[in-house]
Amino acid sequence: MNRVKQVKKQTDNRFLNLYEFEAEHRDGKTASYYVASRVKKQEDLKALSHNKKSDGVIIYSIYGEKKDKVVLVRQFRYPINDYIYEFPAGLVEEGEDMFDAGVREIYEETGLKFIPKKVSDAYTKPYYTTVGMTDECCGTVYGYCEGTPSNVHQEDSEDIQIVLADREECKRILREENVAIMCAYMLMHFIHSSGEDPLAFTEEI
Repeated sequence: MNRVKQVKKQTDNRFLNLYEFEAEHRDGKTASYYVASRVKKQEDLKALSHNKKSDGVIIYSIYGEKKDKVVLVRQFRYPINDYIYEFPAGLVEEGEDMFDAGVREIYEETGLKFIPKKVSDAYTKPYYTTVGMTDECCGTVYGYCEGTPSNVHQEDSEDIQIVLADREECKRILREENVAIMCAYMLMHFIHSSGEDPLAFTEEI
């Protein structure tokens, strides 16, 4: 049953736009519902197209010969007017493969070389982020980083600090810092992972 009756585009911005939906409730009454989306064209909204292509990519990357550190960024975000810990991430460009986007984004944000790991589609397929307010989907790529961290490839508008965190530092970050929820869940996994490779779980499906 289609419960989105009409759609009106409210803004015309480069990276994010607001759309007004005429939404039908279960009782048949209608009301306005506002949705933020990465798409520029109304017909590309996931509510209309049902195309779950990845708008962005998140990179869960392990660093070090002992595979005992995870690659994080501490980034200033205007919506909270503060710094927050996240995994390196970014938008997938038009026509770009999600894995290529992961390699590009982590290099731009951290200067590190990223080697993706081949894993089941169940781990990498795009999932919705904050579905109460946006139709954005993000996929996750997993792998390993090497090299020396550098911020020389960051954009002037970015305020990003590179963090290579071991398990004890991840515990402190979760206790004391602002953390994006997707990052928080994966840090909990990293902290409690056993064996030599924290990404071994991706081989289980």
